[in-house]
Amino acid sequence: MSDEIREPQEPEGDGEGDGVATPFEKPFFMPVLLFALALWFGYDGWFNEEMEWIKFNRSVFVVLMILVVWTTYQDVREARRSKSPRDPSDDS
Repeated sequence: MSDEIREPQEPEGDGEGDGVATPFEKPFFMPVLLFALALWFGYDGWFNEEMEWIKFNRSVFVVLMILVVWTTYQDVREARRSKSPRDPSDDS
């Protein structure tokens, strides 16, 4: 083992767009994550009668399902926008 202290290395390139991609940049990551959480709260709210916070679980389930629909819509719209050819006269 070495007792050397390593200096952080500078990323190569011009610094724009060269960073490490996060999972949130992947298409449909957030809707899948929110859907998994909605399933969790939905199970606790409707199928597990032993829960103490049934109203809370049912409310969070509804909110998460709304967010799932909204984030899915946003991701589909973004995917379609990135696949469609861009019109050069559309520059703003």
